[in-house]
Amino acid sequence: MGTEIHSEQLSLDFLRVCEAAAIAAARTMGKGDRRYSDQVAVEAMRKVLDTVPMRGRIVIGEGERDEAPMLYIGEEVGLGARTHRQNDYPEVDIAVDPLEGTNLCALGANNAISVIAAAERGGLLNAPDIYMDKIVVGPSSRGAVDIDAPVKDNLEKIAQRLGRDVEDLTVIVLDRPRHKKLIEEIRAAGARIRLISDGDLSAGISAAVAGTNIHALMGIGGAPEGVLTAAAMKCLNGEIQARLVFDPERLGVDRHKVPPAEKVIARLHEMGIDDPNKVYYTDDLAPGKKIIFAATGVTDGALLRGVRFFGAGKRTHSLVMTTETRQIRFIDTVHIEGGPSTVIRF
Repeated sequence: MGTEIHSEQLSLDFLRVCEAAAIAAARTMGKGDRRYSDQVAVEAMRKVLDTVPMRGRIVIGEGERDEAPMLYIGEEVGLGARTHRQNDYPEVDIAVDPLEGTNLCALGANNAISVIAAAERGGLLNAPDIYMDKIVVGPSSRGAVDIDAPVKDNLEKIAQRLGRDVEDLTVIVLDRPRHKKLIEEIRAAGARIRLISDGDLSAGISAAVAGTNIHALMGIGGAPEGVLTAAAMKCLNGEIQARLVFDPERLGVDRHKVPPAEKVIARLHEMGIDDPNKVYYTDDLAPGKKIIFAATGVTDGALLRGVRFFGAGKRTHSLVMTTETRQIRFIDTVHIEGGPSTVIRF
């Protein structure tokens, strides 16, 4: 067994990991090559992860071993992965998205971020890389929503908890054909919608942070992003409810463009998921007792500012939070070329 996780110490290490990935990705912003943007972010994140004092294991990353050269599911990272003194380091499960919003970065659009979440072994669900229907709300609306309830009912309960009218709510939804009915129902209920092209992870976090003027996220996005969102919700005392989706009709795609349902179900069984229709709650997706979440802005967004470059270095804007402190720390870092970084905390 490894040593106990010290969240405060590791959170600053994970901050460095996110900053490195964000800086690397930001240098490719607007160049139109999403694959290259993702590649440099992955390489930068992987390099710094190996300096972190832990025995890390990737549970959500860039795909299976035969699909990704690094940060693949099951890869071991950290100082403890390269030493015989493994018991000197805590065992940590890690979920990463080195560049959430690859298209956003490539186009120079808002809300691209670099993200990492970590917990003790078994503390994060090893989610399959398929789609997931989600509803995400902040602390005030925790316990009020039900993913199986009508959209109007959920919006009315959120409004009641927040002490406002439904017309005052703003809901984020991915701009996809599959959400046509959902969008119609939100509008019929009277709420406002902010449609986004990509990046439902940063949007989900925004729903749980006061002052963003986002009150909920609804709709179908990626399952791995759902686990990362759940890690953030555990730290923020927000809530996510989710269900895996692999029905082509619900996804609004040709059935030939997604794996057959029986193949997906077989894969789920291999991962220990016996009920494909199960509703996942925050603690199902992120059951860990000691969770760390960190993110750094790549491009400007509602939650974080993007990386800014200047003659003597660069400046990053990040957030770090843990379940132990229940605090969200926004960290503004100036990285001076050829010298140590200066950290200014607000």
